[in-house]
Amino acid sequence: MHFYAKARHQQRPSIHDPSVRRRRLGLLRAAGLNFILLQLLFLGLYCYLFGSLFQQSTHIHNLQVVFVDYDGGAVGSAVRAAYQQLQGPGFPTLSEQPVSAYPQPSSILTAVCNIAYWGGLYTSADASSRLVAAFGGGAAAVFYNASDVLTLVWNEARYPTVVDPAIATNMQSLSEAARVAYFQINGMQALRELNSTDPAAIAVFTNPWTLTSTNIQPTVQGSRLIYNTLVIILILIQEFFYLGYINGLYQQFQLYVSVAALRIAIVRQLISGLYTLTGSLCVSGAIWAFRSGWNVNGGQFMLTWMVLWLFAHCNFLVLDVFTIWLPPPGVPMALITWIVLNVTSILLPFELSPGFYQWGYALPAHSVFQVLLDIWSGGCNPQLDYALPVLFAYELIALTLSSIGVYRRANYAMIAKEAEEKKWKERIAAALSEQLQQQRIEEAPSPPTLSSVRTDREQQPDRTRQHDTVALIPDQEALTGHLWQEMSRLEKPPTGRQSTGPCFDLPFTD
Repeated sequence: MHFYAKARHQQRPSIHDPSVRRRRLGLLRAAGLNFILLQLLFLGLYCYLFGSLFQQSTHIHNLQVVFVDYDGGAVGSAVRAAYQQLQGPGFPTLSEQPVSAYPQPSSILTAVCNIAYWGGLYTSADASSRLVAAFGGGAAAVFYNASDVLTLVWNEARYPTVVDPAIATNMQSLSEAARVAYFQINGMQALRELNSTDPAAIAVFTNPWTLTSTNIQPTVQGSRLIYNTLVIILILIQEFFYLGYINGLYQQFQLYVSVAALRIAIVRQLISGLYTLTGSLCVSGAIWAFRSGWNVNGGQFMLTWMVLWLFAHCNFLVLDVFTIWLPPPGVPMALITWIVLNVTSILLPFELSPGFYQWGYALPAHSVFQVLLDIWSGGCNPQLDYALPVLFAYELIALTLSSIGVYRRANYAMIAKEAEEKKWKERIAAALSEQLQQQRIEEAPSPPTLSSVRTDREQQPDRTRQHDTVALIPDQEALTGHLWQEMSRLEKPPTGRQSTGPCFDLPFTD
């Protein structure tokens, strides 16, 4: 058995042959032009993506944390002094508000839940006086609660990879710095009041408080890292691949020239709805299967499924619009651009990116992620007033354009079929006419001679043949139509052995 004998031993023209040379130069020119185009496209996408992350740490000051001092004593003063030392571009902005604005700690929780702030820090009432009393020892030291001094309210479900270091870690650093500042300001007085013989008082002195964390929705599972990256990317790719299969099947089975456009549009929307419904169920199921103790319930699962269904379906329609209205070479480029733009809009909160990137509010990925955060944190990300309208706007506009696109495809499919049918019929008719003319020339009678006189019996076959030839002329059009019908039958697609791999139309081919 030879190793691909036809590829190795088949005679082919030299690479310097004029016909091969022309094709070789055309290949190099097209490959070079598309090489440059794709490099520029991906360079632009990389710059756009990295630009959104550029100097992220210097934008942390855009994250606002409200501070309310219910104590009004030394602890609050220590927090202010510590913030003066830590304040900078890489530290959240501590926005102090009067007690009248937030009369109860629950009102701070509400403000954080309503995303007025990324976090809330407050001192407990009478915290300073209880601390000073604990230094004296006795019952005040024994029952002293170090966790009831300084409290942080935050929502880890809201960009957990951001709020963990930017809010939770920085506020912990602020609490540690505030303890140092407290003893710098009040150290001598604390030493005078300290009961050095009471172990409880000494324990309070060495650890006057610990930062208490009130986390609205703890989100610590490892899969949280890809909710705003790979999950969105895979949803978009999933829709694109099935859309490609559907378009290929409609073309392969020539449905655009054999089925009414309205029926095609209805069936395509039903197929897309069922496919995205099933796909979003699988995505939601995978998130729930690997939630690793995440405190979410069945109702939140159903809402997650529904909003992912809406997102998947509107993107299926958007990608379908790309395949309808963009030239074929531009579709893969549009896909990768669409993915990068959408994912960039949710990699970071807009507070940590340059202001230009706020146009991402108009992208469906940003909207769906905000809705998901609202669902997962029990309503503590109220941005549905713009997020849902954006998603439904994409759904309605893309649904309309996709349905119109069915008529567009059917129209051009019929035009192409009629042109091809006309071309082949003309070629078949020309071939038949040429054959008929040749047959007439061959059957033309020669001049009569004495030696060529035929009997009636000898001439009978010639008459019969002439009669058949004449009868063939009226049936020429019917024969041509029959041949076209046979040639236009569906052919079996090539097998894997015949395939040369996936290929795309190129923007430049000459």
